[in-house]
Amino acid sequence: MISVTKLLLNSEYYGDKLRYVNEARGTQHGTTHGMGPVVVWNCTKTCNLNCIHCYSSSDNKKYDGELTTVDAKKFIDDLADFNVPVILFSGGEPLVRADLLELAAYAKSKGIRSTISTNGTLITPEIAQRIKDIGISYVGISLDGIGDNNDRFRGQKGAFEKALQGIRNCISVGQKVGLRFTINRHNFMELDNIFKLVEKENIPRICFYHLVYSGRANEMIKEDISHEETRQVMDKIIYWTNDFHKRGIPKEILTVDNHCDGIYIYETLKNKDTEHAQRVLELLETNGGNRSGIAIGQVDMYGNVHSDQFTQNHTFGNIKERKFTDIWTDESHHILGGLKNRKSLLKGRCGICSKVNMCNGNFRARAEAVTGDFWETDPACYLTDEEIGLHA
Repeated sequence: MISVTKLLLNSEYYGDKLRYVNEARGTQHGTTHGMGPVVVWNCTKTCNLNCIHCYSSSDNKKYDGELTTVDAKKFIDDLADFNVPVILFSGGEPLVRADLLELAAYAKSKGIRSTISTNGTLITPEIAQRIKDIGISYVGISLDGIGDNNDRFRGQKGAFEKALQGIRNCISVGQKVGLRFTINRHNFMELDNIFKLVEKENIPRICFYHLVYSGRANEMIKEDISHEETRQVMDKIIYWTNDFHKRGIPKEILTVDNHCDGIYIYETLKNKDTEHAQRVLELLETNGGNRSGIAIGQVDMYGNVHSDQFTQNHTFGNIKERKFTDIWTDESHHILGGLKNRKSLLKGRCGICSKVNMCNGNFRARAEAVTGDFWETDPACYLTDEEIGLHA
């Protein structure tokens, strides 16, 4: 996750304390020394929508074998013992799980920051108030276009208006909420309108996700945007971040799942403002790039442990059989062990890139989806040979 506002404006939000601090350097098993990873828990596979790019291939049906409330609380106890800073409840649609808010409250009582990733369609005024009262730190609501375009992605007519109302319900009770937007060929031209929506609705945070070819999104490889279009998208995100700042409109703006973004920001600055560029360089090297398997991990609805939510084809153990802590710190699995110190394993352009200390090989799930090799070049790297130090 790249904080565009941190890199461009030197702003300070909660997540920056986990990404851009010296204590993060050299960690093997968590966000910083003495902490475990941020854990994404896909607490159910059931979803009331049918999104075409769903990485968990969720449907509107009941799935057997999901973790029980008792299982979940035991799991949360272990996360607390491991000093995990954040648990992100995701799905499927987490709000279809009857005990979700009970579990979020339990995590908070154990000192873990609780957040929810949701499609927003089930957040009534009453649910928004309960979320606020429990003390959930953040609610991320997915929109992938304006109006009918979003509904096409979400597989349900009216999903846009329901999600937007969910955002409004959160804002009305003072619950921190943000918008999540997955960039692809069918919606990247809508970015200006998305930024205008964020301003109009007074949404304080927006995360732009690059497409990862996982789950149903495996069928969307050809629907990803080109490298040149990705650069245009980044130019637009940089423009709007600076524009909001100039107009005194505070917004936290992030990009997710492509660590080229931070390097691209550095490259746009280095010939304009060398001092600013140097600060960005230091922040990116402090962060160290992609930290799946290190500072972020995932547990699926059945208790299986993965390096992130997009890499569920590689399982390291199950929390019903071993503690998450023990699974996460066991480097005997060739993928999890490799991710802890991956630079020597990277191949292709990633293996010879001079910016690897800022990127760390980007996203392995995309490389494997396209090439069949987990350690090959990430095909979504849009940086030029010159920008990554490969001179002819």
